[in-house]
Amino acid sequence: MRSLIVDKIASVAIANDLSHEIRVSPKIPCEEGILIAVEVLNTKSRYNTLELTSGRMAQVKRGDVIVGALGHRKALFGYSGHLPTELAPGDTIQILNLGGVMGICDSINPNHGQPFDCRVLGTVLDFPYLGERIGVPARVGSAPLDQAATVDVRGVPVIAIAGTCMDAGKTVAACATISRFRHNGLTVNAFKATGVALRRDILAMEDAGARRTGIFTDHGILATTPLNAPALTRTLLTRMADDRPDLIIFELGDGLLGAYGVETILKDDTVRAALSAVVLCANDPVGAWGGIKLLREMFEIEPAAVTGPATDNQVGIDIIEQRSHVRAINALTNGADLGDLLLQTLGLPARAAEQA
Repeated sequence: MRSLIVDKIASVAIANDLSHEIRVSPKIPCEEGILIAVEVLNTKSRYNTLELTSGRMAQVKRGDVIVGALGHRKALFGYSGHLPTELAPGDTIQILNLGGVMGICDSINPNHGQPFDCRVLGTVLDFPYLGERIGVPARVGSAPLDQAATVDVRGVPVIAIAGTCMDAGKTVAACATISRFRHNGLTVNAFKATGVALRRDILAMEDAGARRTGIFTDHGILATTPLNAPALTRTLLTRMADDRPDLIIFELGDGLLGAYGVETILKDDTVRAALSAVVLCANDPVGAWGGIKLLREMFEIEPAAVTGPATDNQVGIDIIEQRSHVRAINALTNGADLGDLLLQTLGLPARAAEQA
């Protein structure tokens, strides 16, 4: 065990309340969620920031000592990588995402360039035993996940925001909807059910007016999979309903077809039964058409609306509405209209619209 001064602590470690002086061990358990300290070996001009525990984005440079967490990532538009099977101080691993997930990179995205290479320094230690200097490997998240968790939303309406892929406008749609509901005097709790560890989206939901937020990393999961995503969603739905908000909104990170478990969530009968409305975000009209077809035929879900870049102008809106018979509304330019449509779908009064 030795002391170490770190420059940056990634947001994956937010639950651990670390200072910038930590203790590290040379023994490294290669398990998802284990916190490790590394030294950055290269400098990048693109995709070169790290989300800190404060929520701020900080530029990373060669020589920085940072704390992140071991994990994997399977991203369509980002780096993909796996959890190493063994690690020792001096080994090299890569930073896989902005939230501080670290592993062995298998595939890059040309738009991001090569990832940051990092020299492993050791496992971050936690000291849970009061008055004793016995360190144990620090881990992400404090609440264990119960795979048999059930759903109890206590009658609270639930809106799910799904997408055809990454970067389809899901968070923009969630925030626009939350903001409109808040203008109508409604309390909204929100969470992100799938994806890879990054708090940016739920912070945006808080900025939009969400009273409470949650994310899968609260339960020690860095990247969701088809195996854990349904239990996480059931758990987060029940938790968000605890204080009886007027509405719950959650974002399904990644796309309907992907590695993060969206399919298994929407195939879960208890989750589907809790849904009051589903909004689909799409990048283009063909994606919108295919996403609607998947929702209808694979999951027996009729989407309430389509938004995203596919609705950026009237051409896309017309194509979607004519071909799929689903309302298409752009969340960036007409977020209030999207919110009002969902209020109508849920049978709630659009008081802000009546007062305008």
